[in-house]
Amino acid sequence: MNPDDQVLAGLSDPEAMRAASQRALRLTMELNGSYHTPEQVRALFSQLIGQPVDETFCLFPPFYTDYGQNITVGKDVFINTGCRFQDQGGIVLGDGALIGHNVVLATLNHDEDPAKRHILHPAPIILGKNVWIGANATVVPGVTIGDGAVVAAGAVVTRDVPPNVVVGGVPARILKRIETEVAE
Repeated sequence: MNPDDQVLAGLSDPEAMRAASQRALRLTMELNGSYHTPEQVRALFSQLIGQPVDETFCLFPPFYTDYGQNITVGKDVFINTGCRFQDQGGIVLGDGALIGHNVVLATLNHDEDPAKRHILHPAPIILGKNVWIGANATVVPGVTIGDGAVVAAGAVVTRDVPPNVVVGGVPARILKRIETEVAE
């Protein structure tokens, strides 16, 4: 079964969702409940996401997720305190991603029709390489943020962000382009 099918299968099976959520709650409580060395944090986070993270990964707890098993992390990734990842739709953090305090990455929407509001619509969030997300920003389902982009503090990102730009506001819009040095 491919990962997308696993996500959708989990969302359609309330018992499996509850079990996965309980697992994530147990592991995040362990992660957040007391001091851990960086090595211990990496080990607990690896257990939470079900795959090893690189030794360059750094997380400052507390960290919250309601699923955990659909997070993929590149090298040199930093996640600051208080972040909340709703990952049932899948979250990919590219190499060099920097995630500020209290960032929310939410990959689920509910149906707009009140009669179908219980139906969940998952969509992945993908961060390219060297993306920086400022404190208290929110990224909604289905958004891809291009390599080198910066999301300003407090922004709400509702659509894809091209590479090497700064976005900010609610909803986020392009504020400026980032001039990059060309390697010779």
